[in-house]
Amino acid sequence: MDLADVENVTFNDQGLAPVIAQDATTGVVLMLAWMDAEALRRTLSTRRATYWSRSRRSYWVKGETSGHTQTVREVRLDCDRDAILLLVDQVGAACHTGQATCFDVYEPLLRQENHAVVSA
Repeated sequence: MDLADVENVTFNDQGLAPVIAQDATTGVVLMLAWMDAEALRRTLSTRRATYWSRSRRSYWVKGETSGHTQTVREVRLDCDRDAILLLVDQVGAACHTGQATCFDVYEPLLRQENHAVVSA
């Protein structure tokens, strides 16, 4: 994805698109955040994950204050062009709680069951 592709992203009625950050090496899903067109442009031009904070109503660069940075290797859009995937090199914890990923903080809502595979 390059800067020209920003015009092809479908943002919601607040001008935002959800963003999943995934570790480019391990494949671990790190966090969910939001971007508007400007945050995406900044991310593409600097390769530093830049998000839009809905609560603070401002841009933030991941790790700018904590040192827990995300260097972006690749940016992908889903098939509807309304969700963004960042493949990143994460330094330090991704979650604001200090956890490696925001998705390991709570117990899973649904766990995989062990099913025997039946062959024909």
